[in-house]
Amino acid sequence: MDYLFTEEQKMIRDLARQVAQEKIRPVAAEYDEKEEFPWPIVKILGESDLFGVHMDEKYGGTGGGILGLCITTEELSKACGGIALTLAASALGTLPIILFGNDAQKDKYLPDLAKGKKLAAFALTEPEAGSDAAAIKTRARKEGDYYILNGAKQWITNGGDAEVYIVIAMTDKKKGARGASAFIVEKGIPGFEFGKKEKKLGIRASSTRELIFTDCKIHKDNILSREGMGFIIAMKTLDCSRPGVAAQAVGIAQGALDHALKYAQERKQFGQSISSFQGIQFMLADMATQVEAARALVYSAARMVDSGAKGISKASAMSKLFASDMAMKVTIDAVQIFGGYGYMRDYPVEKYMRDAKITQIYEGTNQVQRNIIASQLIKEQKR
Repeated sequence: MDYLFTEEQKMIRDLARQVAQEKIRPVAAEYDEKEEFPWPIVKILGESDLFGVHMDEKYGGTGGGILGLCITTEELSKACGGIALTLAASALGTLPIILFGNDAQKDKYLPDLAKGKKLAAFALTEPEAGSDAAAIKTRARKEGDYYILNGAKQWITNGGDAEVYIVIAMTDKKKGARGASAFIVEKGIPGFEFGKKEKKLGIRASSTRELIFTDCKIHKDNILSREGMGFIIAMKTLDCSRPGVAAQAVGIAQGALDHALKYAQERKQFGQSISSFQGIQFMLADMATQVEAARALVYSAARMVDSGAKGISKASAMSKLFASDMAMKVTIDAVQIFGGYGYMRDYPVEKYMRDAKITQIYEGTNQVQRNIIASQLIKEQKR
């Protein structure tokens, strides 16, 4: 379908598609099997200026906004959701700086992040604080010109490989959610270490690690906005980033559909291709319709974010919810079309199914998305 992309957006799409087909697809299974971080691909993405697609040209980006990021993430995810996540997770880590950073912070960090010379990560989740983001226990105690950070963050995407981390910590526990603050923390500073690399069901090319802070000194210049803004920064960031997760889900689903369609035309049973059977045709038709519906919702939500519209929480949550549930269903159907071969790791679709699952979980589980949507609906009804 025609989504009325500008010429620049079409160029972004075509470039990302070319990188995905020529550089990512041939090595996707290898990186998944070895669970290695794809540094050679990261370099290519950086050289292609795709890391800065959502950033202002002032900082070395291409000014494509969240829609540009969604276009890029979808195309890369068609080839490999895990490799695409190296870029998407870094974009998530840059958003708090873009949204709330001062000029000095933007000048210091964004140019290298835009070129992929450094990667970013967003650190909110903890062992006892996932969906309940206000329950974080990581502390930041003010001492002179520094904050002393103690605590741990769990399941951080790009953890250990990123150089720049946005860390949400409590500066005043008595204030609850209003006592949280956001800090820019650089890899390598004393007191900042990493736990083991997690072994995961899917997105295995992406690194996921624990972050450990032990009397870690963060200069006051590295606080984002001001004390007490951490929870707001986190929620505003997720409102802007969730269409990116949704785009990843759309890309994964489209990739699985492409494989299933090709296989259905090649696989012969009872003397004819299985694509001639009505049961398979109906599956393919439903899969394609679901992918297109999700894509339309994702692009609509991304455009809302870029327009600066108010009340984007509902649209953002809807896009993430619908697209990720769709991706899980479509990838399962793709495995079904492949039959026994679909269950084998020699064929690509089982990987798409494994990769799809996480899109229902991270950046807010889909149960949380339903809470957000319902809450916004109720608020709108009361006005």
